[in-house]
Amino acid sequence: MSENNVLKRASAAGLDNVVAAETALSHVDGEAGRLVIAGYDLEVLVASHDFEAAAALLWRTAGLDPAPDESAVRRQLGEARVAAFRLVPLLLASTKGLTVTEGLRAGLSLLSDEGDLPAHIRAVGAVPVFVAALCRREKGASAVAPVAHHGHAADFLRMLRGEPASEAEVTALNAYLVTVTDHGMNASTFTARVIASTRAGMISSIVGALCALKGPLHGGAPGPVLDMLDDIGTRENIMPWLRREIAKGERLMGFGHRVYKVRDPRADVFNKAVTLLTNGNERVLFARDVEKGALAALREAKPDQRLDTNMEYYTAILLEALGIPRSAVTAVFAMSRVVGWSAHVMEQERVGRLIRPQSAYIGHWPDEKAA
Repeated sequence: MSENNVLKRASAAGLDNVVAAETALSHVDGEAGRLVIAGYDLEVLVASHDFEAAAALLWRTAGLDPAPDESAVRRQLGEARVAAFRLVPLLLASTKGLTVTEGLRAGLSLLSDEGDLPAHIRAVGAVPVFVAALCRREKGASAVAPVAHHGHAADFLRMLRGEPASEAEVTALNAYLVTVTDHGMNASTFTARVIASTRAGMISSIVGALCALKGPLHGGAPGPVLDMLDDIGTRENIMPWLRREIAKGERLMGFGHRVYKVRDPRADVFNKAVTLLTNGNERVLFARDVEKGALAALREAKPDQRLDTNMEYYTAILLEALGIPRSAVTAVFAMSRVVGWSAHVMEQERVGRLIRPQSAYIGHWPDEKAA
């Protein structure tokens, strides 16, 4: 097969199975339903690390020198949140009319490439501050200042609500944040590495990655899950609604995954986190019933396909139960994934080579036009 045909095939498949980089940060085994992050199986990582510990682990794995320890990361992220809050007035004044994710994009663009704290720390510390302030503006409420000695998850929920969260809520959010820190060479991570390969720097790479995450085929998936639950409305309508949508050829949001051919391991972690928050929550109980109905309807309509509940379904339920507005789902995803992006930037900068793939030209040639 000619090189040109190989390029065409890769392009047609969305670059599936094309190796674009070597990384020690994460490995996705879709056939086995396994996710390894920095040498840990996901379930073990979530059980043994909170967000700050996971961030320190990823940055060490990326080769950051000197290697950060957990206590230093906690202290620096607290300082970074406090520093970011000083930018909130400018952020709010310059982002009127923008969505939360668009506002976050603008906020990250306010960060300088140079500062007293490393750029990756300033970016990770800024995201929860900006997201909480933007969410509170949507409700007509004032921004709440961070507390440096609080944990990242606990401080975000407090800034979002204006009051402390419960221990169960903090545990559930930590599980979410650790789980989505990194996930192979996804679209936003690849974007970050491409930008980093030009030596544009950490902040530019992260802003570009967020722009990729903003797309509904990547970071925006949980929102439609909540729309689906709203549309179904009642338990009596679950099976008729599901069967009608499947008959029309519509995709049920939150079921099946492009990579995982069996159970998405992230779904299991989120399922446990949702259980912490069930506690008689009628919305969560209703979502459980919809899940059971959807799995039954999919088996009935597509017996030859395995379509399990994926992480987007549980993400939607989990974040809604935590009081996070659906307008902020993608931005809260970025609150965690910014750690993975920054670690990939570190890896790519160590490679020191520009990412410059080839393309297959399918247009007309000058001599063909003349003929």
